[in-house]
Amino acid sequence: MIVLCGLVLPAACTERPRSQSPSRSAAPPATTPAAALTHNFARWEKEISAYEQADRIRPPAKGGILFIGSSTIRMWKTLAADFPEHAVVNRGFGGSQIVDSTHFAERIIFPYQPRMIFLRAGGNDIHAGKSASQVFKEYKAFVAKVHARLPQTQIAYIALCPAPARWIERDANKALNDLVKAYTRQHDYLKYVETYDMSLTPDGQARPELFVADRLHFNTDGYRLLAERVRPFLPPARSGN
Repeated sequence: MIVLCGLVLPAACTERPRSQSPSRSAAPPATTPAAALTHNFARWEKEISAYEQADRIRPPAKGGILFIGSSTIRMWKTLAADFPEHAVVNRGFGGSQIVDSTHFAERIIFPYQPRMIFLRAGGNDIHAGKSASQVFKEYKAFVAKVHARLPQTQIAYIALCPAPARWIERDANKALNDLVKAYTRQHDYLKYVETYDMSLTPDGQARPELFVADRLHFNTDGYRLLAERVRPFLPPARSGN
């Protein structure tokens, strides 16, 4: 469950996507990776529609800080309290991949005209069997779509960090992080928030005390550390936020 603007919205659990038949929708933009052609976007319709309904009841202020991505974002219940000087909007949907955020941009990104976007996704992509290079291409497609529509908006990627439940995927997580980090240096509208080491001990072992019982999602201590990593990248607060 997620609490948004006083409403309780349903949220899908993080799970490995099932294979789907090819989409019959219109041809995607040139920046859309081929993998998105067979991706099942319909599974998110209920949650995206719920966000739109909440927006009709209480529209978020334009020019705020948008957090989008998978369950790490969706379950960040202290987001507004962690950054009280900013108008933050949470549009995470658990289990989602980067292509999902790209696909639904017209509905849960562009209407808010955010001054900055924090994206935290990619882990489910790798868990579904995609390579780091493939996920990186999908990240670049997200950036291209958002920047074309919102050229003044800063886009920050919150890096993946190893979770005990997916410990075997840590090298792929790091490879994706490194690709995004290198790409970020080439564009002044991109930021990279390093968190890979956040869930590790000094000798490189997992820190299970930062996770809830599923050993995949952060607990209160984990989110406290995540907020500390994100805070330095926030833009100066505007009066009235």
